[in-house]
Amino acid sequence: MEVGFYIFTSEQNGHGAQWVGDHIRPRVRVPDKWHWPVGVSISTEIGYQRPVYSLDTWTWEIRPIIDKTIKRWYFAFNPALERTLHGPDVHQGLGFAPGAKVGYDFTKKISGGVEYYADYGGFAQFDSFHYQQQQFFAVTDLNVSPAWEINIGVGVGVTGSTDHLLIKGILGRHFDWKKKSPVD
Repeated sequence: MEVGFYIFTSEQNGHGAQWVGDHIRPRVRVPDKWHWPVGVSISTEIGYQRPVYSLDTWTWEIRPIIDKTIKRWYFAFNPALERTLHGPDVHQGLGFAPGAKVGYDFTKKISGGVEYYADYGGFAQFDSFHYQQQQFFAVTDLNVSPAWEINIGVGVGVTGSTDHLLIKGILGRHFDWKKKSPVD
């Protein structure tokens, strides 16, 4: 299990750094000892965005994650479902927001790759390409400890409804909930 906490910020000319909002994301994963052919986990994320950045101020997503490591390569696909909890899109129902990642371990501590994030709109009818959000990120993962997840990246939006330049950073903490046996 892991829990991620996000603090979103925005830097714009003439406005300086601004706080956008916060999200929290707990995630559970099928244990490796089950020896499944792929990794399977599920995360749920709930969060707030200030209305100046999104009129949909409270949102929720559920994100299944299917991943596989093959030697130094890492592959992941995330067919996420999103829902507005407060804002003008609350009546639009579930939206489809897939994500994917391909990574390569350059060393035991440093890997790099490409991540893709999208929001195609509602399941009933996807938005036209111009109104979809599609972003590609060049990312680096720093594996400094099994207890920590550090991911940084620079992304570009490829549709008219996507921010054109994005910088992201994720700092995650992994928890081991197993009981430790006392040392004799």
